[in-house]
Order: sequence, then C-alpha cells, then structure tokens
Amino acid sequence: MANTAQARKRIRQAEQRRSINGSMRSSVRTACKKVLKAVAGKDSAQAKAAFDAAVPEIDRMARKGIIHKNKAARQKSRLNRQLKALAA
Repeated sequence: MANTAQARKRIRQAEQRRSINGSMRSSVRTACKKVLKAVAGKDSAQAKAAFDAAVPEIDRMARKGIIHKNKAARQKSRLNRQLKALAA
C-alpha cells in the first residue's frame, strides 16, 4: 500500500491512464474489425471507407505511444493488402 500522498496520487493517475488506454486500444481493434468484416462481405466500397477511417485512428494511437509504431505499420499493411486483394 502507498505510504505517501505522492504515491497515492501516482496510483490514481496510473489507473486513469490504464482505463483510457484500454478504451483507445479497443477502438483501434473495432476499426480494424470493421474493415475485415467489409472485406469478408466482399463490399469494396464499404471496406475502403472503413480502411480510410481506421488508418488515422491507428496512426493516432501509435503517435501517443498506446501501440508500438511497428505494430501500427503492420496493421495498416495487412489491412491494405486485404483491401487490394478484394479489389483485384
């Protein structure tokens, strides 16, 4: 248990950040799933729209350090590859 006021405050801050970061990570996962669902449904227009919405969200989370920049690049690359395969 924290003994100082400073340590108690750090515990509160860490809990708040953990909660916010978790919800942000969840929103990125949801955005990626929307693209995958549209690709699975063979709807290229909807997939393109979902991809265009997901990319800035992924970039934002990488910029804030919530996900690693390489993970962001990998996710975008995989989604884009599936999108191009659907169009072909």
